[in-house]
Amino acid sequence: MPPISADLTPADLTATLPSLDELWMPFTANRAFKRAPRILVAAKDMYYTTSDGRQILDGTAGLWCVNAGHCRDSITAAIREQAGLLDYAPPFQLGHPLAFELASQLAKLLPKGVDRIFFGNSGSEAVDTALKIALAYWQAKGEPRRVRFVGRARGYHGVGFGGIAVGGIEANRKQFAGQLLPAVDHLPHTHDLAANAFTRGQPKTGAHFADALETLTKTHDPSTIAAVIVEPVAGSTGVLIPPVGYLERIREICDRHGILLIFDEVITGFGRLGAPFAAQKFGVVPDMLTVAKGITNATVPMGAVCARREVYDAIVDAAANGIELFHGYTYSGHPLAAAAGLATLELYRREDLFARAASLESYWADAVHALRGLPHVIDLRNIGLVGAIELEPRPGAPGARAYETFLKCFEAGLMIRSTGDTLALSPPLIVERAQIDRMFETVSAVLKQVA
Repeated sequence: MPPISADLTPADLTATLPSLDELWMPFTANRAFKRAPRILVAAKDMYYTTSDGRQILDGTAGLWCVNAGHCRDSITAAIREQAGLLDYAPPFQLGHPLAFELASQLAKLLPKGVDRIFFGNSGSEAVDTALKIALAYWQAKGEPRRVRFVGRARGYHGVGFGGIAVGGIEANRKQFAGQLLPAVDHLPHTHDLAANAFTRGQPKTGAHFADALETLTKTHDPSTIAAVIVEPVAGSTGVLIPPVGYLERIREICDRHGILLIFDEVITGFGRLGAPFAAQKFGVVPDMLTVAKGITNATVPMGAVCARREVYDAIVDAAANGIELFHGYTYSGHPLAAAAGLATLELYRREDLFARAASLESYWADAVHALRGLPHVIDLRNIGLVGAIELEPRPGAPGARAYETFLKCFEAGLMIRSTGDTLALSPPLIVERAQIDRMFETVSAVLKQVA
């Protein structure tokens, strides 16, 4: 079929839809979706347009990624111009200016000392790259016994074999059991409903959950542990916010035992928490952090590992002449992605979107916690421009109530996410207060309808 034109009417859009049969959709109930599809055909700023011509307020920044809003003119213009100038350049033994410039500009946003950038194409690739860099680092340092990784229960680190091994969402692993990385342990998650329900911001109780890492160093010789990887705020599992002192304690234990600390900032990066990265929000600097999503405002796929200079130097300086790290991707630092990334970072700077998100955090928190007392709501969580509404599960049908709420909100013109029995909201950073009001008024109305 020809490309969908923005000039088509809703009736035209419906008539031009292709067959749904051939596409195998990711993380989707394919049979159910194809019986009642929800098709998006256009987007601008805070809204999607559906194939039947309805406007859908984007309460999730797409998939946690469209931080500056949809179809921003400066970003699309940069992609268009670059496509006509240099469509592709091999990243092995060759380079192009924009990849170097994007790395330089990104380093200016990162915590001091984290200034070496390795580009990939997604968060999943970034995580697997970070794990490989950790192993290469310890080989270069003369400690090849450090091969064990520590993740966390309910953690999400993408869908590569490394990412699902260190990740802690069981549903993502059970179909692939027996084929994951062998030397992996998991810390407990930090969600403590009994102690911390309805907390605004960071829970006061729960730093002790980090002590499980100290226990693991006693179970395994700490000189065998390569790295710990955690999301500063666990997003896909239902927005689990780190208790006060928790990340600091993880960093302290890693330092004491010489273990690398990796922050997965694919969701928390680029202003989501009102700071460039969660590392700055919480004042805890990792040895590596992974990014994706907001780096290009989701316009062109891109991911990256951002490493401390010492990590880069150890690997590069210890290697013999020639290739120092036998790893990379055909599309690492792709010219179109680099152009999109540079335009995105400039848009964040020009519109001061990170500070804008910080200025809305209190208003957002009030809106989230105004839902307390509504049917089925057993917890509310917020930090930055992220909110979670945890619902009591239906007996014998975990996740069903949240999924029905997601569907009804979409019918009412609002996009939210459901994960398990939690609803998650994370709008573009350009959101207005009136749009925040509308989001939570819609959720409130729907929750009163859901059984």
